[in-house]
Amino acid sequence: MASTASFSPSPQAQTYTCSSRWSKPPKLNHKFLFSSTSNSLFFKPSHSSSTHFPLSLKSPPEPVHIPPLRDSIQDNIVENSMNFQIPMSEFHLMTPQESAPRIFIQDPPWIASLFLKGIYKRANQELKLESKEIERRNYNLLRRRQIKAETEAWERMVDEYKDLEKVMREKKLAPNLPYVKALFLGWFEPLREAIAREQKTQQTKKHKAAFAPHIDLLPADKMALIVMHKMMGLVMVGNQDGCVQVVQAAVHIGMAIEQEVRIHSFLEKTKNLQKKKTGVADEDGLSKEKEILRKRVNGLIRRKRLNEVQKLLIKEEMKPWGRDKQAKLGSRLIELLTETAYVQPPLSQLADSPPDVRPAFRHRFKAVAKSPGQKIVKNYGVIECDPLVLTGLDKTAKHMLIPYVPMLVPPKRWKGYDKGGHLFLPSYVMRTHGSRKQVDAMRNISRNQMLKVFEALDMLGSTKWRVNKKVLSVVESIWARGGNVAGLVNREDVPVPDKSPFEDLKEIQEWKWSVRKAKKINQERHSQRCDTELKLSVARKMKDEEGFYYPHNLDFRGRAYPMHPHLNHLSSDLCRGVLEFAEGRPLGKSGLRWLKIHLANLYAGGVEKLSYEGRLAFVDNHIDDIFDSATNPVNGNRWWLTAEDPLQCLAACVNLSEALNSPSPHTVISHLPIHQDGSCNGLQHYAALGRDSLEAAAVNLVDGDKPADVYSEIAARVHEIMKRDSNKDPTTSPNALLARILVNQIDRKLVKQTVMTSVYGVTYVGAREQIKKRLEEKGLITDDRLLFTAACYAAKVTLAALGEIFQAARGIMSWLGDCAKVIASENQPVRWTTPLGLPVVQPYCKSERHLIRTSLQVLALQRESNSVDIRKQRTAFPPNFVHSLDGSHMMMTALACRDAGLRFAGVHDSFWTHPCDVDQMNKILREKFVELYSMPILESLLESFQASYPALTFPPLPERGDFDLQQVLESPYFFN
Repeated sequence: MASTASFSPSPQAQTYTCSSRWSKPPKLNHKFLFSSTSNSLFFKPSHSSSTHFPLSLKSPPEPVHIPPLRDSIQDNIVENSMNFQIPMSEFHLMTPQESAPRIFIQDPPWIASLFLKGIYKRANQELKLESKEIERRNYNLLRRRQIKAETEAWERMVDEYKDLEKVMREKKLAPNLPYVKALFLGWFEPLREAIAREQKTQQTKKHKAAFAPHIDLLPADKMALIVMHKMMGLVMVGNQDGCVQVVQAAVHIGMAIEQEVRIHSFLEKTKNLQKKKTGVADEDGLSKEKEILRKRVNGLIRRKRLNEVQKLLIKEEMKPWGRDKQAKLGSRLIELLTETAYVQPPLSQLADSPPDVRPAFRHRFKAVAKSPGQKIVKNYGVIECDPLVLTGLDKTAKHMLIPYVPMLVPPKRWKGYDKGGHLFLPSYVMRTHGSRKQVDAMRNISRNQMLKVFEALDMLGSTKWRVNKKVLSVVESIWARGGNVAGLVNREDVPVPDKSPFEDLKEIQEWKWSVRKAKKINQERHSQRCDTELKLSVARKMKDEEGFYYPHNLDFRGRAYPMHPHLNHLSSDLCRGVLEFAEGRPLGKSGLRWLKIHLANLYAGGVEKLSYEGRLAFVDNHIDDIFDSATNPVNGNRWWLTAEDPLQCLAACVNLSEALNSPSPHTVISHLPIHQDGSCNGLQHYAALGRDSLEAAAVNLVDGDKPADVYSEIAARVHEIMKRDSNKDPTTSPNALLARILVNQIDRKLVKQTVMTSVYGVTYVGAREQIKKRLEEKGLITDDRLLFTAACYAAKVTLAALGEIFQAARGIMSWLGDCAKVIASENQPVRWTTPLGLPVVQPYCKSERHLIRTSLQVLALQRESNSVDIRKQRTAFPPNFVHSLDGSHMMMTALACRDAGLRFAGVHDSFWTHPCDVDQMNKILREKFVELYSMPILESLLESFQASYPALTFPPLPERGDFDLQQVLESPYFFN
């Protein structure tokens, strides 16, 4: 059908031309229709139009333009005005008596294409708007869930226990409950009643206890639940045979109560505001209170009035309680728990004997080493958990409800020391551990100076994660079978040896030694089993979520950490294996290559030190093993279990097999994060600071055919020294026998941890413990005394070998330590500002004991004194300074990746992104490293010291080499 235009001209009208450029456009009532099947345009003015065209036939034909037309259904579909001419031959002159015939005009093809383009553009805009509206609704729904999770976590638990308690009373099914829930259910009501009585007593008492103002700030049931969960959580993660120090437990419980009081106060405030607004008194009990509260919170969310809500929350509790108040309240609540919580064996074990009911927790004093491995012990007040409580605890820890999980919506942007992160839970940009000087420095710094740090933390927090369900199902299957593979701890204890029937003193001594060793192993296994269950419980809870986020904050040196403690990507192979990016991206050609290299890196065992081509060849040679691992991970050949990081290796096998089985591998979507790790990153930073060419080459700052391996180089040097010592006469050289025992046990793995931590200030004692653990794993030295002396000797030799190779790094470490000593000698902490503007204050001060009397015992709280610890300030400054630099490099890379549109996650010196983006990230991280060390870092540090302490004399800067930093840009194995 051709385009149709119908006109009813006035009698005077003789000539018709159309134009869009009228001096004063005529008013037309018209219809403008389009047929997509015929590419035709139809224009029909109304017969009632009074428009006249008083033009003479004698006048020269001037073009008249039709103005932009408006469609009868959608306005403004054709965005650009149409400018076309209609020749005179196309028109028919009519007399007033004639009926208006229709005139058919074939439109040019560009009109149809223009019209179609307008329709497409309009439809596309509508689709985008609709998509944005759906996203907005989904976001608001998730944000409501997040706020409920943060503000009603303990309240929901209280409701659950009340309902559970009611059902159990009616049906008498408590013994059939999971172990932990059965315990909690038995403790809940007695503890709640005891707390309620204490609250009532303190209200009526004339001379109130020190904790009185705080014990009634929460309902008794909520307080009881917090006490039970916190105490059991401390028992589960502790490693002291079911004991928790009273000081630790009291402060933890006090802190949890304080945090919940802030939330509870806010909720009460919003409830009262709602009552005033509606003028309706609450006469319908708790259900109506909750309904009003829910509506109020939802209303605040919908209106995006989070700032107002935050102000209300802050007003409720301006000043923190402090450790004293926390400890006093926590001690009294622990005392109530010890008085009300009882335990008895399962009914099946009772047989004919009466129930053995006894306290679940006991308060006593116990000799405890100040830190693991120390021989000096002190008597501490502890809460001891009854063995019956511990029995089966690690097997049913999954029933411990985790009140807080990763966020369902992106974290709040950081805007200040305590402004950002969680929506309502107290969040702080830095973990200061009570250091007043560091807190003051953070509160007084301007937001503009911290802008890049805040933006980097926001970038890390905006990365969306999800649970890898395939890997999680494999973990669950292995865990159900007893663990002990894939890095999972054995779910069974080692047997404790029976007492020797002989009375030989040597045999008795050996028996005692073996019993102590077995108990120690079982304690470690118990702690690891509980930790595994806690991680898995979070994974189970989050596995059906579309995605979740980890708010990040900093330690005092400027390294970034996720704020969620249990399941995060900084943790073990288990956590990294079950986490992946929620956003997927096509592999692409380069992504497929990097996925293979990533798999080889995770397999490790020396493969990660091959050239890239060698790693690709390794994967190609094991392609059948990879397919088998992906399709039958539990009952197949289980090649993935031989990897150093088995669960991450399994995730890579699954992704790679999906790609290779696809007819178009490069288009397969990948959610897997690909890691690029620094080569002994601490030494890389020292090499860049010192510009030493030999050290730079040793840690891959220069191009090479394959990665340089500093750990293997140190191991070879240690082996050489020990071989020399083993040839000496044992009568004159006491280390000769030890060297002969160790000479064939020296390998890369033995020295790796010590080399890696040497630049971070590892002490001789720390190096000894690291090497001792590696020798224990080898199992060739069974005598514990010999093991200890061998570790001492190996540690000394390893540290000596390190000093020989990295002399320039040692020189910079010494200079940093000397500067710190000069400052600390004036009773001042070492302060500096990172390249991104973060103020750092070393928190090492001499602690002073502060005794407070509680209802349970006298507690000795440690608090910061005004005297700095000179030794600690000096020894800690070099590693802390380097940590602040590697944190700066990571944050600079994160910001550049954000600007380039990459998804990014950082684990200190390990940078992660999608496979298809690895090449671009590699370019960025090298450029940012060069940018960082092109700054005069040591010169600026010295200038800041001299400006802050003009009366002090500092040592001159250490000599540095002539290494060209630009070589880093061309080094393929700098991060690899």
